[in-house]
Amino acid sequence: MEDWEQRIHSVLGDDSDRSGETALRYLAHLRRVLKFPLRVTGREDFPWEEPYVFGGWSKSEYTMLKKTHPSYTDIFDLIELLPPEEHEDVTAKIRRLSDKRTFTLGLSWLTTGQEDTPEFQILDDYATWHANY
Repeated sequence: MEDWEQRIHSVLGDDSDRSGETALRYLAHLRRVLKFPLRVTGREDFPWEEPYVFGGWSKSEYTMLKKTHPSYTDIFDLIELLPPEEHEDVTAKIRRLSDKRTFTLGLSWLTTGQEDTPEFQILDDYATWHANY
């Protein structure tokens, strides 16, 4: 078993398939081990951004939308974790540092960006579980 598999197994046990029930168990674990607020950024472009980042859509429209939508390039404080809403992804309540706007999105889209921290590993393991189970 790989190290990441062992860490996920230690959180979820033998029942690690992605479902609403296991997402709630993962949520309980994350609430125990993470301290809030936690500084985060996007792991990759958020779903709404993809056509602008890769599809050649209007750069000026993208710049305007980034004022009212969260962007993977923004820096946020993760302020709260909520039960999953969509695709069994734990919901992250985040506050953008630049303008203090709050948003919610799936936790699997976020990272600390600092690979040498325990929080990075915790969020990376969660995203791995969410994407692969």
